[in-house]
Amino acid sequence: MIELLDLRRDLDDLVLLEGRGAHTTEAEAQASFRKLADFRDGGLFAAHFSGSSGWERHLKGDEIVQILEGSTRFDIIVDDRIESHRLTAGALLVVPQGCWHRFTSEEGVKVMTATPQPTEHLHVDDPRATEAG
Repeated sequence: MIELLDLRRDLDDLVLLEGRGAHTTEAEAQASFRKLADFRDGGLFAAHFSGSSGWERHLKGDEIVQILEGSTRFDIIVDDRIESHRLTAGALLVVPQGCWHRFTSEEGVKVMTATPQPTEHLHVDDPRATEAG
């Protein structure tokens, strides 16, 4: 069955979660995150937040990320070094399978992803230190 999404309608009421971080509870995040549809081995998701997503990675596949509104610093660990990129509305990228990455936005960002599940999340300075320990 085909599921038609209307992104204007489906994302218009996402509430900005201010100051996202390790302290954010599921209940606090509920109005700012949404699963839009099932997709392959995960789903299409949307989020609207300021603060930091913390590090995450997806061991089952690549993740597609599109910035819909606002901007974010996108950090990714590639070849054992952290690269940082400034992403603004309209940016689209593919995060390679298994790469640790995070989003940090002071003013707020609205992002849509095609994300394989499960997802690993860590709120640490450097996830490589956690893996070594």
